[in-house]
Amino acid sequence: MAVIKPFQGIRPPKNLVEKVQSRPYDVLNSQEAKAEAAGNEMSLYHIIKPEIDFDPIAEETDPRVYAKAAENFAKFQKNGWLVRDDKEQYYIYAQTMNGKTQYGLVVCAYVEDYLKGNIKKHELTRADKEEDRMKHVRVNNANIEPVFFAYPDDAVLDSLVSKYTAAAPEYDYIAPGDGFRHQLWIIDQDKDIATVTERFAQIPSLYIADGHHRSAAAALVGAEKAKQNPNHKGNEEYNYFMAVCFPASQLTIIDYNRVVKDLNGMTDQEFLKALENDFTVEKQGRDIFKPAALHTFSLYLEGEWYKLTAKAGTFDDSDPIGVLDVTISSNLILDKLLGIKDLRRDKRIDFVGGIRGLGELKKRVDSGEMKMALALYPVSMKQLMDIADTGNIMPPKTTWFEPKLRSGLVIHSLD
Repeated sequence: MAVIKPFQGIRPPKNLVEKVQSRPYDVLNSQEAKAEAAGNEMSLYHIIKPEIDFDPIAEETDPRVYAKAAENFAKFQKNGWLVRDDKEQYYIYAQTMNGKTQYGLVVCAYVEDYLKGNIKKHELTRADKEEDRMKHVRVNNANIEPVFFAYPDDAVLDSLVSKYTAAAPEYDYIAPGDGFRHQLWIIDQDKDIATVTERFAQIPSLYIADGHHRSAAAALVGAEKAKQNPNHKGNEEYNYFMAVCFPASQLTIIDYNRVVKDLNGMTDQEFLKALENDFTVEKQGRDIFKPAALHTFSLYLEGEWYKLTAKAGTFDDSDPIGVLDVTISSNLILDKLLGIKDLRRDKRIDFVGGIRGLGELKKRVDSGEMKMALALYPVSMKQLMDIADTGNIMPPKTTWFEPKLRSGLVIHSLD
Protein backbone atom coordinates (compact mmCIF):
# COMPACT_ATOMS: atom_id res chain seq x y z
CA MET A 1 0.00 0.00 0.00
CA ALA A 2 1.14 3.54 -0.75
CA VAL A 3 0.99 5.86 2.26
CA ILE A 4 0.41 9.51 1.33
CA LYS A 5 -0.95 12.59 3.06
CA PRO A 6 -2.18 16.07 2.18
CA PHE A 7 -0.05 19.05 3.17
CA GLN A 8 -0.07 22.83 3.55
CA GLY A 9 1.62 23.93 0.37
CA ILE A 10 3.86 26.98 0.28
CA ARG A 11 3.28 28.61 -3.07
CA PRO A 12 3.17 31.90 -4.98
CA PRO A 13 0.08 34.13 -5.13
CA LYS A 14 -1.71 33.64 -8.43
CA ASN A 15 -0.43 36.93 -9.88
CA LEU A 16 3.21 36.04 -9.13
CA VAL A 17 3.40 32.40 -10.22
CA GLU A 18 4.98 33.15 -13.59
CA LYS A 19 7.63 35.28 -11.88
CA VAL A 20 8.47 32.59 -9.31
CA GLN A 21 8.25 29.34 -11.31
CA SER A 22 11.36 27.86 -12.92
CA ARG A 23 12.78 24.84 -14.62
CA PRO A 24 14.20 22.10 -12.31
CA TYR A 25 17.65 22.72 -10.88
CA ASP A 26 19.27 19.85 -12.81
CA VAL A 27 18.21 20.63 -16.39
CA LEU A 28 20.33 23.76 -16.83
CA ASN A 29 23.72 25.00 -15.74
CA SER A 30 24.50 27.96 -13.49
CA GLN A 31 25.17 30.34 -16.37
CA GLU A 32 21.84 29.50 -17.99
CA ALA A 33 20.02 29.93 -14.66
CA LYS A 34 21.66 33.32 -14.11
CA ALA A 35 20.56 34.43 -17.58
CA GLU A 36 16.98 33.22 -17.07
CA ALA A 37 16.75 34.94 -13.67
CA ALA A 38 18.22 38.21 -14.88
CA GLY A 39 16.13 41.16 -13.70
CA ASN A 40 13.76 38.90 -11.74
CA GLU A 41 14.40 38.83 -7.99
CA MET A 42 11.39 36.52 -7.55
CA SER A 43 12.80 33.70 -9.69
CA LEU A 44 13.03 30.40 -7.83
CA TYR A 45 16.55 30.02 -9.24
CA HIS A 46 17.66 32.25 -6.36
CA ILE A 47 16.67 29.35 -4.06
CA ILE A 48 17.41 26.23 -6.12
CA LYS A 49 20.55 27.59 -7.84
CA PRO A 50 21.68 30.34 -5.46
CA GLU A 51 25.24 30.24 -6.76
CA ILE A 52 23.97 32.73 -9.35
CA ASP A 53 23.78 35.39 -6.61
CA PHE A 54 27.58 35.47 -6.33
CA ASP A 55 29.93 37.35 -8.64
CA PRO A 56 31.60 35.45 -10.09
CA ILE A 57 29.16 32.54 -9.91
CA ALA A 58 30.13 30.34 -6.95
CA GLU A 59 30.70 26.61 -6.96
CA GLU A 60 27.38 24.81 -6.42
CA THR A 61 28.74 22.96 -3.38
CA ASP A 62 30.26 26.02 -1.69
CA PRO A 63 28.86 26.25 1.89
CA ARG A 64 27.94 29.89 1.18
CA VAL A 65 25.62 28.70 -1.59
CA TYR A 66 23.53 26.52 0.72
CA ALA A 67 23.32 29.37 3.26
CA LYS A 68 22.19 31.72 0.49
CA ALA A 69 19.43 29.26 -0.48
CA ALA A 70 18.02 29.36 3.08
CA GLU A 71 18.37 33.14 3.22
CA ASN A 72 16.50 33.55 -0.06
CA PHE A 73 13.78 31.07 0.90
CA ALA A 74 13.12 33.08 4.06
CA LYS A 75 13.16 36.30 2.03
CA PHE A 76 10.59 34.96 -0.44
CA GLN A 77 8.22 34.12 2.42
CA LYS A 78 8.79 37.41 4.23
CA ASN A 79 8.05 39.37 1.04
CA GLY A 80 4.89 37.37 0.29
CA TRP A 81 6.27 35.85 -2.90
CA LEU A 82 5.63 32.45 -1.32
CA VAL A 83 2.67 31.99 1.03
CA ARG A 84 1.69 28.96 3.11
CA ASP A 85 -1.84 27.59 2.60
CA ASP A 86 -4.07 27.50 5.68
CA LYS A 87 -5.17 23.91 5.18
CA GLU A 88 -3.68 20.51 4.43
CA GLN A 89 -4.83 19.59 0.95
CA TYR A 90 -3.85 17.90 -2.29
CA TYR A 91 -3.17 19.62 -5.59
CA ILE A 92 -3.64 18.63 -9.23
CA TYR A 93 -0.84 19.60 -11.61
CA ALA A 94 -1.48 19.35 -15.37
CA GLN A 95 1.09 19.64 -18.13
CA THR A 96 0.22 19.97 -21.81
CA MET A 97 2.78 19.26 -24.52
CA ASN A 98 2.02 18.89 -28.22
CA GLY A 99 -1.73 18.75 -27.53
CA LYS A 100 -1.46 15.97 -24.93
CA THR A 101 -2.25 16.66 -21.25
CA GLN A 102 -1.15 14.59 -18.26
CA TYR A 103 -2.70 15.12 -14.82
CA GLY A 104 -0.67 14.53 -11.67
CA LEU A 105 -1.66 14.54 -8.01
CA VAL A 106 0.69 16.55 -5.78
CA VAL A 107 0.97 14.60 -2.53
CA CYS A 108 3.32 13.91 0.34
CA ALA A 109 4.84 10.44 0.00
CA TYR A 110 6.00 8.44 3.02
CA VAL A 111 9.71 8.22 3.82
CA GLU A 112 9.33 4.64 5.12
CA ASP A 113 7.79 3.58 1.80
CA TYR A 114 10.98 4.73 0.06
CA LEU A 115 13.28 3.09 2.59
CA LYS A 116 11.38 -0.23 2.44
CA GLY A 117 11.13 -0.31 -1.35
CA ASN A 118 7.40 0.39 -1.73
CA ILE A 119 8.47 3.41 -3.73
CA LYS A 120 10.37 1.69 -6.50
CA LYS A 121 13.38 3.00 -8.37
CA HIS A 122 14.90 1.96 -11.68
CA GLU A 123 18.20 3.90 -11.56
CA LEU A 124 21.22 3.99 -9.29
CA THR A 125 22.10 7.25 -7.54
CA ARG A 126 25.46 8.88 -6.96
CA ALA A 127 26.49 9.67 -3.38
CA ASP A 128 27.83 13.13 -4.24
CA LYS A 129 24.58 14.19 -5.89
CA GLU A 130 22.54 12.76 -3.01
CA GLU A 131 24.60 14.71 -0.49
CA ASP A 132 24.19 17.94 -2.45
CA ARG A 133 20.40 17.62 -2.45
CA MET A 134 20.37 16.52 1.21
CA LYS A 135 22.20 19.71 2.16
CA HIS A 136 19.65 21.72 0.21
CA VAL A 137 16.74 20.03 2.00
CA ARG A 138 18.42 20.45 5.39
CA VAL A 139 19.17 24.18 5.13
CA ASN A 140 15.69 25.01 3.83
CA ASN A 141 13.89 22.46 6.02
CA ALA A 142 11.68 21.92 3.00
CA ASN A 143 11.24 20.03 -0.26
CA ILE A 144 11.57 22.98 -2.60
CA GLU A 145 11.17 20.87 -5.74
CA PRO A 146 8.89 17.84 -6.23
CA VAL A 147 9.86 14.40 -7.44
CA PHE A 148 8.06 12.75 -10.34
CA PHE A 149 6.22 9.47 -9.63
CA ALA A 150 4.01 7.15 -11.64
CA TYR A 151 1.23 4.94 -10.28
CA PRO A 152 -0.99 2.22 -11.79
CA ASP A 153 -4.16 3.77 -13.23
CA ASP A 154 -7.12 4.11 -10.90
CA ALA A 155 -10.62 4.93 -12.21
CA VAL A 156 -11.79 6.56 -8.97
CA LEU A 157 -8.82 8.94 -8.92
CA ASP A 158 -9.32 9.68 -12.62
CA SER A 159 -12.94 10.62 -11.93
CA LEU A 160 -12.03 12.85 -9.01
CA VAL A 161 -9.37 14.63 -11.06
CA SER A 162 -11.87 15.16 -13.88
CA LYS A 163 -14.30 16.77 -11.44
CA TYR A 164 -11.80 19.36 -10.27
CA THR A 165 -10.25 20.08 -13.65
CA ALA A 166 -13.67 20.91 -15.08
CA ALA A 167 -13.44 24.14 -13.02
CA ALA A 168 -11.09 27.07 -13.55
CA PRO A 169 -7.53 26.38 -12.37
CA GLU A 170 -5.66 28.29 -9.70
CA TYR A 171 -2.66 28.65 -12.04
CA ASP A 172 -2.68 28.54 -15.83
CA TYR A 173 0.25 29.72 -17.91
CA ILE A 174 2.52 28.88 -20.82
CA ALA A 175 6.12 28.40 -19.69
CA PRO A 176 8.72 30.52 -21.46
CA GLY A 177 11.22 28.66 -23.58
CA ASP A 178 9.46 25.32 -24.05
CA GLY A 179 5.98 26.68 -24.72
CA PHE A 180 4.28 23.98 -22.62
CA ARG A 181 1.13 24.73 -20.62
CA HIS A 182 1.10 24.30 -16.83
CA GLN A 183 -2.06 24.34 -14.67
CA LEU A 184 -2.78 23.76 -10.98
CA TRP A 185 -6.02 23.04 -9.11
CA ILE A 186 -6.56 22.61 -5.37
CA ILE A 187 -8.38 19.61 -3.87
CA ASP A 188 -9.75 21.26 -0.74
CA GLN A 189 -12.92 19.32 0.04
CA ASP A 190 -12.47 17.02 3.05
CA LYS A 191 -14.38 14.16 1.46
CA ASP A 192 -12.24 14.28 -1.69
CA ILE A 193 -9.02 14.60 0.32
CA ALA A 194 -10.00 11.43 2.19
CA THR A 195 -10.80 9.66 -1.09
CA VAL A 196 -7.35 10.39 -2.50
CA THR A 197 -5.66 9.09 0.65
CA GLU A 198 -7.82 5.95 0.69
CA ARG A 199 -7.33 5.14 -2.99
CA PHE A 200 -3.55 5.40 -2.74
CA ALA A 201 -3.68 3.05 0.25
CA GLN A 202 -4.93 0.41 -2.21
CA ILE A 203 -2.06 0.95 -4.66
CA PRO A 204 0.75 -1.56 -3.98
CA SER A 205 3.65 0.59 -5.19
CA LEU A 206 4.66 3.97 -6.53
CA TYR A 207 7.37 4.27 -9.18
CA ILE A 208 10.01 6.97 -9.47
CA ALA A 209 9.86 8.26 -13.01
CA ASP A 210 12.25 11.17 -12.65
CA GLY A 211 14.13 12.58 -9.66
CA HIS A 212 15.98 9.62 -8.12
CA HIS A 213 18.50 11.87 -6.36
CA ARG A 214 15.81 14.18 -5.00
CA SER A 215 13.81 11.19 -3.78
CA ALA A 216 16.80 9.68 -2.03
CA ALA A 217 17.83 13.00 -0.49
CA ALA A 218 14.32 13.81 0.78
CA ALA A 219 13.85 10.36 2.29
CA LEU A 220 17.29 10.29 3.90
CA VAL A 221 16.83 13.71 5.48
CA GLY A 222 13.47 12.58 6.83
CA ALA A 223 15.07 9.46 8.34
CA GLU A 224 17.87 11.60 9.72
CA LYS A 225 15.42 13.94 11.44
CA ALA A 226 13.57 10.98 12.95
CA LYS A 227 16.79 9.70 14.55
CA GLN A 228 17.65 13.15 15.87
CA ASN A 229 14.25 13.66 17.53
CA PRO A 230 14.10 11.97 20.96
CA ASN A 231 10.32 12.46 20.95
CA HIS A 232 9.80 11.07 17.45
CA LYS A 233 6.27 9.70 17.00
CA GLY A 234 6.14 8.92 13.28
CA ASN A 235 3.48 11.44 12.25
CA GLU A 236 5.78 14.47 11.98
CA GLU A 237 5.87 16.35 8.69
CA TYR A 238 9.49 15.34 8.06
CA ASN A 239 8.30 11.75 7.63
CA TYR A 240 6.93 12.78 4.24
CA PHE A 241 8.28 14.36 1.05
CA MET A 242 6.59 16.03 -1.91
CA ALA A 243 5.86 14.15 -5.13
CA VAL A 244 3.71 14.63 -8.22
CA CYS A 245 2.09 11.28 -9.07
CA PHE A 246 0.82 10.62 -12.60
CA PRO A 247 -1.19 7.65 -13.89
CA ALA A 248 1.27 5.46 -15.79
CA SER A 249 -0.88 5.37 -18.94
CA GLN A 250 -0.63 9.15 -19.32
CA LEU A 251 3.17 9.23 -19.36
CA THR A 252 5.43 8.95 -22.36
CA ILE A 253 9.13 8.16 -22.20
CA ILE A 254 11.06 9.65 -25.08
CA ASP A 255 14.36 8.50 -26.51
CA TYR A 256 17.68 9.15 -24.78
CA ASN A 257 20.46 9.09 -27.36
CA ARG A 258 24.24 8.83 -27.44
CA VAL A 259 27.09 10.69 -29.17
CA VAL A 260 30.66 9.36 -29.16
CA LYS A 261 33.97 11.14 -29.79
CA ASP A 262 35.88 8.40 -31.68
CA LEU A 263 35.68 4.90 -33.13
CA ASN A 264 38.29 3.36 -30.83
CA GLY A 265 40.99 3.36 -33.52
CA MET A 266 38.80 1.95 -36.30
CA THR A 267 38.13 3.55 -39.67
CA ASP A 268 34.53 4.19 -40.67
CA GLN A 269 34.46 1.10 -42.88
CA GLU A 270 36.08 -1.11 -40.23
CA PHE A 271 33.47 0.05 -37.71
CA LEU A 272 30.55 -0.58 -40.08
CA LYS A 273 31.95 -4.01 -40.93
CA ALA A 274 32.35 -4.89 -37.24
CA LEU A 275 28.71 -3.94 -36.61
CA GLU A 276 27.60 -6.60 -39.11
CA ASN A 277 28.52 -9.36 -36.64
CA ASP A 278 25.52 -8.46 -34.44
CA PHE A 279 23.37 -6.16 -36.59
CA THR A 280 21.88 -5.94 -40.04
CA VAL A 281 23.30 -2.64 -41.33
CA GLU A 282 21.31 -0.71 -43.96
CA LYS A 283 22.35 2.68 -45.34
CA GLN A 284 19.47 5.21 -45.22
CA GLY A 285 21.06 8.23 -46.90
CA ARG A 286 21.49 11.82 -45.72
CA ASP A 287 17.93 12.45 -44.49
CA ILE A 288 17.45 12.03 -40.74
CA PHE A 289 16.37 8.49 -39.90
CA LYS A 290 14.55 7.71 -36.64
CA PRO A 291 14.21 4.13 -35.33
CA ALA A 292 10.56 3.03 -35.39
CA ALA A 293 10.61 -0.26 -33.48
CA LEU A 294 12.33 -2.09 -30.65
CA HIS A 295 15.78 -3.51 -31.38
CA THR A 296 16.38 -1.08 -34.25
CA PHE A 297 18.85 1.76 -33.95
CA SER A 298 19.80 4.81 -35.94
CA LEU A 299 23.50 5.46 -36.56
CA TYR A 300 24.85 8.75 -37.92
CA LEU A 301 28.40 8.65 -39.24
CA GLU A 302 30.22 10.92 -41.71
CA GLY A 303 27.06 12.54 -43.06
CA GLU A 304 25.17 9.27 -43.57
CA TRP A 305 22.36 7.64 -41.57
CA TYR A 306 22.21 3.86 -41.09
CA LYS A 307 19.53 1.54 -39.76
CA LEU A 308 20.89 -1.10 -37.40
CA THR A 309 18.69 -4.10 -36.56
CA ALA A 310 19.88 -6.41 -33.80
CA LYS A 311 20.14 -9.99 -35.04
CA ALA A 312 18.25 -12.84 -33.38
CA GLY A 313 20.24 -14.36 -30.55
CA THR A 314 22.04 -11.14 -29.62
CA PHE A 315 19.54 -10.37 -26.83
CA ASP A 316 17.29 -12.25 -24.43
CA ASP A 317 13.59 -11.35 -24.59
CA SER A 318 13.01 -13.10 -21.24
CA ASP A 319 15.52 -10.86 -19.44
CA PRO A 320 13.89 -7.54 -18.41
CA ILE A 321 17.27 -5.76 -18.58
CA GLY A 322 18.85 -7.68 -21.45
CA VAL A 323 15.90 -6.99 -23.75
CA LEU A 324 16.30 -3.22 -23.44
CA ASP A 325 17.73 -1.46 -26.46
CA VAL A 326 19.96 0.58 -24.17
CA THR A 327 21.48 -2.70 -22.94
CA ILE A 328 21.87 -4.10 -26.44
CA SER A 329 23.60 -0.97 -27.71
CA SER A 330 25.76 -0.67 -24.60
CA ASN A 331 26.93 -4.28 -24.77
CA LEU A 332 27.32 -4.78 -28.50
CA ILE A 333 28.42 -1.34 -29.68
CA LEU A 334 29.68 0.91 -26.90
CA ASP A 335 31.51 -1.77 -24.89
CA LYS A 336 32.35 -4.49 -27.42
CA LEU A 337 33.43 -2.25 -30.30
CA LEU A 338 34.22 1.15 -28.81
CA GLY A 339 35.63 0.15 -25.42
CA ILE A 340 33.22 2.35 -23.45
CA LYS A 341 32.50 0.37 -20.30
CA ASP A 342 31.42 3.00 -17.76
CA LEU A 343 28.65 5.20 -19.16
CA ARG A 344 28.65 7.40 -16.06
CA ARG A 345 32.32 8.36 -16.17
CA ASP A 346 33.77 7.81 -19.65
CA LYS A 347 34.54 11.21 -21.21
CA ARG A 348 34.30 9.85 -24.77
CA ILE A 349 30.50 9.63 -24.62
CA ASP A 350 27.72 12.14 -24.05
CA PHE A 351 23.94 11.85 -23.91
CA VAL A 352 21.22 13.84 -25.68
CA GLY A 353 17.58 13.85 -24.61
CA GLY A 354 15.16 13.12 -27.42
CA ILE A 355 13.34 16.40 -26.80
CA ARG A 356 16.19 18.04 -28.73
CA GLY A 357 15.44 15.91 -31.80
CA LEU A 358 17.81 13.90 -33.96
CA GLY A 359 18.91 17.11 -35.60
CA GLU A 360 20.94 17.79 -32.45
CA LEU A 361 22.82 14.51 -32.99
CA LYS A 362 23.59 15.45 -36.58
CA LYS A 363 24.73 18.92 -35.49
CA ARG A 364 27.18 17.60 -32.91
CA VAL A 365 28.70 15.12 -35.35
CA ASP A 366 28.84 17.54 -38.28
CA SER A 367 30.57 20.13 -36.10
CA GLY A 368 33.46 17.72 -35.52
CA GLU A 369 32.83 17.64 -31.77
CA MET A 370 31.66 14.03 -32.01
CA LYS A 371 32.48 11.25 -34.45
CA MET A 372 29.21 9.29 -34.44
CA ALA A 373 25.70 9.33 -32.97
CA LEU A 374 23.36 6.54 -31.97
CA ALA A 375 19.59 7.03 -31.61
CA LEU A 376 17.51 4.50 -29.66
CA TYR A 377 13.85 3.52 -29.64
CA PRO A 378 12.41 4.69 -26.30
CA VAL A 379 11.69 2.47 -23.31
CA SER A 380 8.01 1.92 -22.45
CA MET A 381 6.37 2.59 -19.09
CA LYS A 382 5.57 -1.12 -18.88
CA GLN A 383 9.24 -1.98 -19.24
CA LEU A 384 10.16 0.56 -16.56
CA MET A 385 7.58 -0.78 -14.10
CA ASP A 386 8.48 -4.42 -14.83
CA ILE A 387 12.14 -3.69 -14.13
CA ALA A 388 11.32 -1.86 -10.91
CA ASP A 389 8.97 -4.65 -9.81
CA THR A 390 11.68 -7.28 -10.27
CA GLY A 391 14.19 -5.23 -8.27
CA ASN A 392 16.38 -4.60 -11.29
CA ILE A 393 18.15 -1.39 -12.23
CA MET A 394 18.21 0.11 -15.70
CA PRO A 395 21.52 1.06 -17.32
CA PRO A 396 22.48 4.76 -17.00
CA LYS A 397 20.77 7.35 -19.18
CA THR A 398 17.87 5.12 -20.23
CA THR A 399 14.75 7.25 -19.71
CA TRP A 400 13.89 10.84 -20.58
CA PHE A 401 10.53 12.22 -19.48
CA GLU A 402 9.08 15.34 -21.00
CA PRO A 403 7.66 17.79 -20.12
CA LYS A 404 9.72 18.34 -16.98
CA LEU A 405 7.93 19.40 -13.81
CA ARG A 406 8.15 23.14 -13.23
CA SER A 407 9.48 24.10 -9.82
CA GLY A 408 7.99 26.70 -7.51
CA LEU A 409 4.30 25.92 -7.98
CA VAL A 410 4.11 24.18 -4.58
CA ILE A 411 6.71 23.68 -1.81
CA HIS A 412 6.50 21.34 1.19
CA SER A 413 7.82 22.40 4.60
CA LEU A 414 9.24 19.69 6.87
CA ASP A 415 7.59 21.24 9.94
